[in-house]
Amino acid sequence: MINQEEAMETGTAPQTETGPISGLEFSSEESTLRPPGDIPPQTEAASASSDPQMQDPGPLRQSENAEPSQSGTAAKPKKETPRSVVTIDEKPSVETDADRNRSDLLDLIESMRAGRILSGVIQGIEMLPNDPSQSIAVLYYGEFKVVIPAKEAVEVPDAYPGNSDTAREIMMTKRLGAEVDYIVKGVDRDAGVAVASRLEAMRVKRRINYYGRDRDGNYKIYEGICAEARVVAVLRAGIFIELFGLETFVPLKELSYQRIFDASSQFKPGERILVKILELDRSDRNHIKVFASVKQTTVNPYEQAVKKYTIGNKYVGTVTYIDPTGIYVALDGGIDCRCNFPRRGRPPVGAHVTVRILGIKHSSSRIYGVITHVSVAR
Repeated sequence: MINQEEAMETGTAPQTETGPISGLEFSSEESTLRPPGDIPPQTEAASASSDPQMQDPGPLRQSENAEPSQSGTAAKPKKETPRSVVTIDEKPSVETDADRNRSDLLDLIESMRAGRILSGVIQGIEMLPNDPSQSIAVLYYGEFKVVIPAKEAVEVPDAYPGNSDTAREIMMTKRLGAEVDYIVKGVDRDAGVAVASRLEAMRVKRRINYYGRDRDGNYKIYEGICAEARVVAVLRAGIFIELFGLETFVPLKELSYQRIFDASSQFKPGERILVKILELDRSDRNHIKVFASVKQTTVNPYEQAVKKYTIGNKYVGTVTYIDPTGIYVALDGGIDCRCNFPRRGRPPVGAHVTVRILGIKHSSSRIYGVITHVSVAR
């Protein structure tokens, strides 16, 4: 058997008892066998010696980047780890685009594997190329496009008489610009697209919030509590809000103490508002019922009207609405006064008028009066 010193002098590789060894490199400083990968030398040598067909590796070669040391042997090459950004501190405080994309991808994968709930704003509604009757909601999480199929985005009421696909498309269109939660179901890294489910995220939030209890054993959400809600859709007759994974409708009469004739004049999808839970029925886990109010989170201004306004006196206001029943004038503090039509002319909406208070009805929180003077801005 040729030892290593003779091999270095003669330029031949050392032999084992079973034959030559290939696929290994020598370390010039220690003159020992070094594997090219992570396999231990003993394991690789054992596997190589079992193959008699392997050829002699030939004379020992130094690395091209290695510099000879004073002793005449080649030194190890020094490798510098490349850095994309030179930072002031040890840890970078500014993220690059690549860092943000990597972080977004990790969030999506975590949502897919662990069920983490993410949130975003519905930016658009698209039709499937292979099935135009089916639509998807489009959101963006950083540079990734998140798509939610219609069947996983909205739930059609059981009592809806028409086509469910048509109903889903209408409901999704009304929710453009709304902030929603979702759980990722799949990610395509190369295409930069993720598929998600909103309904699954809503089920998780309902289970946690409506059936979760605090340290004292009480429900987290109960009747009489005020909570933050998202406006997800706005109609003329009211708004749809999402309250911890549950969508419920708030009619016009519960939006404001002041008379409102179109909810879209004061609300829009994507807003967060404060509501008061008036009724809550959680007896059926699959059909939780909540009745909420927006106006009851504030003080009723009509309760203060008794002290602020007196019957028989005159006050200024602005005409806000006109219908067949009369003219509605907004007084100071957001209080409406319904007035009969004057004998001469009809003031337009926005006109400044003088009103004499004729009566205050406490049961219905209404003030009645008559217009005595009209001042129209020119």
